[in-house]
Amino acid sequence: MSSTNPILIVKLGSTYPAISHRYGDFDNMVIKNLGDIPTIVVSPIEGEKLPEPGKFAGIVLTGSHDMVTDNKDWSKRTETWIQSVVKSRIPLLGICYGHQLIAQAMGGVVGDNPLGREFGTVEIELTKNLKNNILFKILPEKFLAHVSHKQSVLKLPVKAELFASSKREPCQAFFIAPCTWGVQFHPEFNLPVISEYIKRSAELLKSEGQNPDEILKGIKPTPESEKILRKFSEMIN
Repeated sequence: MSSTNPILIVKLGSTYPAISHRYGDFDNMVIKNLGDIPTIVVSPIEGEKLPEPGKFAGIVLTGSHDMVTDNKDWSKRTETWIQSVVKSRIPLLGICYGHQLIAQAMGGVVGDNPLGREFGTVEIELTKNLKNNILFKILPEKFLAHVSHKQSVLKLPVKAELFASSKREPCQAFFIAPCTWGVQFHPEFNLPVISEYIKRSAELLKSEGQNPDEILKGIKPTPESEKILRKFSEMIN
């Protein structure tokens, strides 16, 4: 697939100011990992109108510090818009909150992960043969990825296929044919960013019986999962 149209980044929230100052906000991190490709950023959380999907080569939904189950007005508007994106067959990729929002918009269920928060660098395992999936086929059977979330996709939409899971997260990635993908992990996060998220969530992790110091010691580079955004941009341009 090739296109001269830009990629739309739908910014669904902002990171901590200290992280944004040094590494950019969620949209900046995504754009950096997409490579040299034109992008446009729209922020529904700030009241900006979501554009007609057909104007774009592809669309990426960012993460957020909000919870999908809060069902805020801007999030519900985005859900309705997501349905039109999927129907229009424009390539769509959701990250963390974006991943969950796609699932809810298409009839799935989102809620607090019964196993608790998942933070740090985790091993993710593919659940099926992906040789025919244009985006996920670049991943090895097992790979490392950075994660930072409380909520999860508890039930997938009927038409979604589960593609990856981890020890604490049954739904790390899914696909809705022909060209919609969701990833619970963060392909845009680097080591300093995930380190900061662990430190800021230390007390919450302790309250669940988790050891933030051990989680912090366990962070590692994630070269395989980082390829997702670049592959997404390459496959549509």
